[in-house]
Amino acid sequence: MPTDPSDAMYSLDGSDPQHLLIDRGDLAPGDLQQIDRLMKAMGGLRAVERRISAASQRYMQLKETDMRALHFLITSANTGTVCTPGMLARHLGVSTASTTKLLDRLEAGDHISRSSHPTDRRAVSLHVSDETRQAARVSVGKHHAARFGPAARLSAGERETVIRFLEETARAMAESLDAAGPGAADG
Repeated sequence: MPTDPSDAMYSLDGSDPQHLLIDRGDLAPGDLQQIDRLMKAMGGLRAVERRISAASQRYMQLKETDMRALHFLITSANTGTVCTPGMLARHLGVSTASTTKLLDRLEAGDHISRSSHPTDRRAVSLHVSDETRQAARVSVGKHHAARFGPAARLSAGERETVIRFLEETARAMAESLDAAGPGAADG
């Protein structure tokens, strides 16, 4: 009976049936099955995160970059950091001109305000409106807060293992992407 492609999306056989990308080495079949389950679980987490992002964008009627900007501004305020347009541009990886357009759009929608920087007369500081902060908490914050419970139920050693795995995975994927050069992920 054929396998449902969505079940095989993250499996080794589904993504690399000829073993061209991934060296299975001396891994036992049980280890390979467990790795497939791990990859499927990661894919499931990413799928839920995309659903949360899409739902919050619809709820707040904003674009993905707008939501990323608001998240950064909220986090900056929560940590007592005065955020400037330049800081936001660097975080988003966009030009200052694009950042200005984004800020104009967010300000026109009453999501943010700009004011004089408290210590640098030449700079501007950015602030999220109370209404937008509350909408973000309702639309995305409560869903992301649900991650705390599963993390808290792990032992300290289990959390260290998960942290190491996620950090090593992110590093390996970034190194692969960097080695491939600009535009490699585009096609």
